[in-house]
Amino acid sequence: PYWQPETKALISGLTRESTKAHITRAALEAQGYQTKDLMSAMAGDSGLALSVIRADGGLVANGFVCQFLADILDVPVEVPKITEATAWGAACLAGLHVGVFNGLDDIAARWALDKRYEPQMEEGERTALYEGWRAAIAMIT
Repeated sequence: PYWQPETKALISGLTRESTKAHITRAALEAQGYQTKDLMSAMAGDSGLALSVIRADGGLVANGFVCQFLADILDVPVEVPKITEATAWGAACLAGLHVGVFNGLDDIAARWALDKRYEPQMEEGERTALYEGWRAAIAMIT
């Protein structure tokens, strides 16, 4: 939501004790923070609050990311059995065209839950982490 495509990546808070694992975790956590920023912008524009996130794609194979996303958004994250929604959607459209499916409701009824991640983070920790993210963003915006 910052609309600054020329802005480059920033890693802040590194010390001599920082390792590859710290950088990797920061990159994974950034997925959650960026999603929170985007969902907040969408909620502000639409007036609608999130009740659940249905996630898909390769990143949902990472349980840490899914749990962090649930924690930082404070909403459950649901992962479907078919995690490649783009391919599934293309297949569904083709199936709809040739009569495999009776309509969009038929397709929607076939969505199946594989895993659900419930928020577990305390509000104080969530707030402190997000304030740290916002401080880092303020350095580049």
